[in-house]
Amino acid sequence: MNRLILFLPLVVLAFVFYACHESIENDFTLIGNNPLAGQTAINAAESQLNVVQLVNSSKEQTTFAKAIKAAELVDVLSDDGPFTLFVPVNAAFDKLPAGTVSNLLQLENKTKLQELLHYHVTNSSLNLNFFKDGQRIGMLNGVNIEVHLKNNKVYINDAQIIASIPAVNGIVHVIDGVLIPSK
Repeated sequence: MNRLILFLPLVVLAFVFYACHESIENDFTLIGNNPLAGQTAINAAESQLNVVQLVNSSKEQTTFAKAIKAAELVDVLSDDGPFTLFVPVNAAFDKLPAGTVSNLLQLENKTKLQELLHYHVTNSSLNLNFFKDGQRIGMLNGVNIEVHLKNNKVYINDAQIIASIPAVNGIVHVIDGVLIPSK
């Protein structure tokens, strides 16, 4: 009888551990086979998307999506945040001098690309109603952007915010220009 009393709690504990383990594994779906791939490996099909997933889901932001990947910022921006991303549309990148984007995407220019992309990100979630005319906001690269309000439209430096999409870890403001940090 004493053995049964000692053995029973072990059986119950083993059952609880097994049940909890199964529950954790079934809470999310991994993409690929790497269980240590980080936040980007979680399939968010049943939940709100993070800022990187939002950018990747848009046909109008493929250049920015490629840049995030080339700069190795996908995992960082997929984290909890909060982040505000000012994401230029593809047409905004087309306005840059010829060869600028392809040059920045080269491995030897990763630091320059990261600097440019960090000028498009701040580490807080800023909704449209937060912005005030003349406001200055510090970006991840340490340089400030300036907010302008013109005809009830919000501009970041000279780029107009044309759409705003909330994400699980912040917000994406789609802009019509590439933000270039002043030197």
